Amino acid sequence: MIRLRRELAASLGGPDRDAVLAALQQALQLEHSTIPPYLYALYSLAPGTNATVASIIRSVVVEEMLHMALASNLILGLGGSPVLDTIDVIPRYPGRLPGSVASSLVVGLQPCSLDLIERVFMKIEEPEEPLVFRAEVEAAQEITIGEFYEAIKTSIAALGDAAFVCDENRQLGPDLLPNAIVVTDVDTAHAAIDTIVAQGEGTTTAPLEVVGTDFAHYYRFNEIVHGHRLIHNPDANRDDPPEQQFLYAGEPIVFNPDAVLALPTNPTLAGYPFGGVAFLACRTFNYTYTNLLKVLHEVFNGSPERYGAAIGLMMSLEQQAKDMTTGVTTGGAAVGPSFEFQPENA
Repeated sequence: MIRLRRELAASLGGPDRDAVLAALQQALQLEHSTIPPYLYALYSLAPGTNATVASIIRSVVVEEMLHMALASNLILGLGGSPVLDTIDVIPRYPGRLPGSVASSLVVGLQPCSLDLIERVFMKIEEPEEPLVFRAEVEAAQEITIGEFYEAIKTSIAALGDAAFVCDENRQLGPDLLPNAIVVTDVDTAHAAIDTIVAQGEGTTTAPLEVVGTDFAHYYRFNEIVHGHRLIHNPDANRDDPPEQQFLYAGEPIVFNPDAVLALPTNPTLAGYPFGGVAFLACRTFNYTYTNLLKVLHEVFNGSPERYGAAIGLMMSLEQQAKDMTTGVTTGGAAVGPSFEFQPENA
């Protein structure tokens, strides 16, 4: 479980708009920081293999993008400006996630493995009290991500509906991004936060999302680890506890480690020979990645019409990654993207 520094929520609880905006910016950076590690694992799966595993990871990435949009809508709705286009907000790997405590999990860029999913990805998404279908509950320490978001909700309630000043047409809505919530008052703000938390952790009584029909991220990753889909327990009674309502006994999920590309762990642009094909491919990827963040910065700051351009850059980024990892543009070598800030391709 990721533990956050308690001081992140120290100013929350009352009607302090600046404190809420600072916390939401931290939340935006936290949500963004999970995407490159998930994508790196996804890119390491050889094309045409591990299809179910790839589908699960991709589904989580899509929802993390939604969480970024929701956090940005919350900031914009309260009259702030989300920041996503500066080097200060770009995560560095390996490293701790934004706001996490010193003893917390170190996250890097690694090829996909069952160990990575269980040791890192599930720990990122783990709720305070997971609905475990085996004994895994840990004692709470510091502040959890869920508690952090609850503190934000409390402050938003204290601010009241009058605090929301942004024109709803400037926010990214469900017409462009499915399940996006336009934030215009306390109720919609709380709904946006509940979506972020529940899609990652599930609810306190079931592993299902609040929005959508899939299981929360923690339980989706656990499906990969267990090698089976999570299904309703046909032998459970209505009054049985939540842990007995589901079983990892559905369709098999086969993970073939031999179909994982031999990508480097925690690559950096500086780690590739200067001017070589790996260096040039990584630099171009980082340049596209930075441009994507700059366009998303525009989208999240009142220009939702730019979302189409962002989608185009996402598709280009994925193709570049596939060409790097399979050696198409790197002389046959499996090269991993480093997700670094690269404002110029030179």
